[in-house]
Amino acid sequence: MSFTLAIVGRPNVGKSTLFNRLVGKKLALVDDQPGVTRDLREGAARLGDLRFTVIDTAGLEEATDESLQGRMRRLTERAVDMADICLFMIDARVGVNPTDEFFAELLRKRAKHVIVAANKGEGRAADAGVIEAYSLGLGEPLRLSAEHGEGMSELLSILMPLADAFEEQAANDAPEVDIDISEDDPDAPRVPTREKPLQIAVVGRPNAGKSTLINQMLGEDRLLTGPEAGITRDAISVQMEWDGVPIRMFDTAGMRKKARVQEKLEKLSVSDGLRAVKFAEVVIVLIDAEIPFEQQDLRIADLAEREGRAVVLAVNKWDVEKNKQKKLKDLRESFERLLPQLRGAPLVTVSAKTGKGLNRLQEAVMKAHEVWNRRVTTAQLNRWLIDMVEAHPPPAPAGRRIKLRYMTQAKTRPPGFVVMCSMPEKLPASYSRYLVNGLRESFDMPGTPIRLWMRSQAESNPYKNKKKATPSRLRKHLDKPSHN
Repeated sequence: MSFTLAIVGRPNVGKSTLFNRLVGKKLALVDDQPGVTRDLREGAARLGDLRFTVIDTAGLEEATDESLQGRMRRLTERAVDMADICLFMIDARVGVNPTDEFFAELLRKRAKHVIVAANKGEGRAADAGVIEAYSLGLGEPLRLSAEHGEGMSELLSILMPLADAFEEQAANDAPEVDIDISEDDPDAPRVPTREKPLQIAVVGRPNAGKSTLINQMLGEDRLLTGPEAGITRDAISVQMEWDGVPIRMFDTAGMRKKARVQEKLEKLSVSDGLRAVKFAEVVIVLIDAEIPFEQQDLRIADLAEREGRAVVLAVNKWDVEKNKQKKLKDLRESFERLLPQLRGAPLVTVSAKTGKGLNRLQEAVMKAHEVWNRRVTTAQLNRWLIDMVEAHPPPAPAGRRIKLRYMTQAKTRPPGFVVMCSMPEKLPASYSRYLVNGLRESFDMPGTPIRLWMRSQAESNPYKNKKKATPSRLRKHLDKPSHN
C-alpha cells in the first residue's frame, strides 16, 4: 500500500458509498439517515493501477464535549492527522454550508494534502453546489458520484502524482538491508550521512515513555506527552544529530495485545508502528521497569529480530526503581530466558524523565549498528568452522556423517552466512543454533540477527546426474568394435 486516504465530511454526504466503491465490497453500512458510521473502517482500495489504504470516518460535527458526537469527531480528527491524503466530501445538491466551511478551515491546518470532492454531482441540480465548493479555498473541486461511479478516472489522475511522491519518499526512507557482499568489499559499516541518516524506531507498549524519551534526546518538547496511554497515534519521524551523527528517529504508537485493540484507529496506529520497524536500522524496544517483559514486549522484540533489525532493549522509569541491583539481575535473567534469539543484545536502564542513562543508550545503539554491519573474512570463517566441527561434530543420520565443507559471508545488514555441506536438509535446527551462538561469541556479534543458510554443493556439480564410470562399464566401452 503506497499511501493512506481518509474520506471526511459532514454526515450523510456519501463517504461510506465511496469507501465501498474503492474497496470493491459493501463493507460499510449505507443509509439515507445521517450518522450511520460511528467508527473508523479501514480497507484495501484499488483504483486503476493504484493500491492504497482507505479510511471511512464518522461524519464531522461541531461537538467538542464528551458526547458520542464529540468522541466521534476526535476519532475523525486523529484519522486526519494520520492520513497522507484527505478527501473532503461535500453534498453538491445541498451546496456549501457553515459546517463545511468550519471543517475546511480545520483541514487546512491539520491535513497534509486535501482533495475537495463534490459528491452527488450527477445532473444539472448539482451545478451550483460544485461552483460553491471553490469558496472553500482548497483548490479545484472534484465532481463525482460515488453511487454511480462518475468522476473515478478524474480522482485517479489527481492521486497518481501524489502516489508517486509518496513512493519516492518511501524509497528514500527505506533502509539498506540484506546487502550482498563479496570478498572485495571493505570491512567497514556504512557511515550515516545527512542524506542517509541512521534510522532508529522507538517501539513499545502504550505509556512506556517513548515520546518523553525522544523529547529528552532532542532537548525540547517536540512530541505530545502525558500520563494517558495512547497519546501518540502516528509513527512520527524527527531528524536530529546525536553527538554529530545524523539520526532519523521514529516515535510510534504504543502496541497492545490484539484482543485489546478495540478502536479501528488504534489498529491503524499499530500497523503504522510495524511499518516504522521495517523502516528502521536499529530498533529501541522501550519497556516499563515496573511491568517488564509482558507478552507484547516480547512480540515487539521478536518482530524486530524477524525483520532483521538491530535491537537495543531500554528499561525506562529507572529513576523510581528502589532495589536497582536486584531488579537489574532479574531483568537480565528474564531477558536471556524469554528472548534467546536476541542473546547478548544490549539492555540499558534509562530515565526518559530525567535523561539519566541516555549516554549509555547512545553507545549501545551505535555499537548495535556497527555489529549489524559486521563483515567477517572467508579465511577467518573457515578456520572457525574447523574448530566448531572438531569441538562438536554434526550428526550422522542413518550412519552417514553430515560434512560441513566451506563457509562464507554472503550478506550484511544483518550478517548472513552460507555453509556448503552434504545433506543440508537433514541438519537439525539445534546444530544451526550452535553455529549461530558460536558466531556471536567468536566474532563479537551480540544481539544482532544472524542469518545462516545451509547449501548443498551437489547443485553446482556438473557430474551429479552422470553414471559413475565403473571398471566394467569402461571394459564394455573398450570392447566395442571400431568403425575406422
